[in-house]
Amino acid sequence: MPATITVMLLAVLTVSDRCSQGLMSDTAGPAVVTLLRAQFPESEIETGTVADDEAKIAARLEQWCARGAALALTVGGTGLGPRDRTPEATRRVIDREAPGLAEAMRALGAARNPFAWLSRGVAGMKGSTLIVNLPGSRRGVEESLGSILKLIAHGLEVAAGGQKHP
Repeated sequence: MPATITVMLLAVLTVSDRCSQGLMSDTAGPAVVTLLRAQFPESEIETGTVADDEAKIAARLEQWCARGAALALTVGGTGLGPRDRTPEATRRVIDREAPGLAEAMRALGAARNPFAWLSRGVAGMKGSTLIVNLPGSRRGVEESLGSILKLIAHGLEVAAGGQKHP
């Protein structure tokens, strides 16, 4: 009997005032989608864009969690700017933190760019949905997500009830 392929819903939310207003083209969100398609080719990927608004970010994350998304990645809003509120919005949504993912991204990123230590991104679970904050630049998301993609794949398996360990 052939193996059953499980189609997961994956979500990518770009958080940017300028992108949401059409003043700037999003390059980071599409880079995330490319990495996800390579790692999870059978999955459905939804994308969205919102302004740097804590309530809007939290609402979109809640929507995807309610729909059963396995993974929701945010892109942007993790810095020290006055409108960077993605970590606060994420903390409003998650039930449990997964701090190792954010710590790994910062540590691995800082090996190339010491400014990675300024990221305030967080990661955690809302029910069975893993939510991870990524930086807002294309290079930042490629390096950050690339550094933890295998961890995410294993985390999604465990969150779905799998008990396999590498």
